[in-house]
Amino acid sequence: MPPAELAVRDRLARLVGDPAPTSDGATAPNVFAAGCASRVVLDHVSSKWGVLVIVALAETSLRWGELRRGIEGISEKMLAQTLRILEADGLVHRAAQPTIPPRVDYSLTERGQELAGHLIPLVRWVGSNAGDIMGGR
Repeated sequence: MPPAELAVRDRLARLVGDPAPTSDGATAPNVFAAGCASRVVLDHVSSKWGVLVIVALAETSLRWGELRRGIEGISEKMLAQTLRILEADGLVHRAAQPTIPPRVDYSLTERGQELAGHLIPLVRWVGSNAGDIMGGR
């Protein structure tokens, strides 16, 4: 790999705190690397529905129907899929109560709470600037 290309990869890796790729071509964890597992997680937590579900659960647990009504425009299929993915990633906790009818509550795990702390300022920024951005098109 040419030195200039290595310098760019190193700079990008340092930007996000990832270990720099090695000069011998060995794979090092790096969100900018095509095969890095962080890309999958980044896709899950930065999708429109993933962000909205995480932010909705930031302060309290909610039932499925509360999430569905609170996040306008999300389909039942997308809500179920998003919750399933975020639960598998260890960001959302699903607590099923053995009652009739069944009650299922969703809340954020400790890691999910940490992520919400980063996403809430982003969502606020987007909300504050969306009008100007969309109006400038």
